Amino acid sequence: QVQLVESGGGLVQAGGSLSLSCAASGSRFTINDMGWYRQAPGKHRELVADITGGGATNYLDSVKGRFTISRDNAKNMVTLQMNSLKPEDTAVYYCNAQIRVGPPGLSFFASWGQGTQVTVSS
Repeated sequence: QVQLVESGGGLVQAGGSLSLSCAASGSRFTINDMGWYRQAPGKHRELVADITGGGATNYLDSVKGRFTISRDNAKNMVTLQMNSLKPEDTAVYYCNAQIRVGPPGLSFFASWGQGTQVTVSS
């Protein structure tokens, strides 16, 4: 069993900053890509940013230049630094990781955190 535990989030004024962290815990697992998704009320869940094991990153256009994703492979942790936040960034943010439990040859599956609320006031 592998769990993703998120921390961070909260309420901030527009223009402010927040940092989200997500750590994977369990035994005998390997992580491939990690990322952050968000879902605002009445909207579909969307990819905000992801990062490969080698450090290649990908961002949603609307967050480019404001958000930075990073990971610590030794700690099985991914962080999303969010600067210059806007009210439209308000959403529940979910950590995602592609995880394989067991030896090579088995498939990776998507694992999700419980979600953390980010609210940006105008």
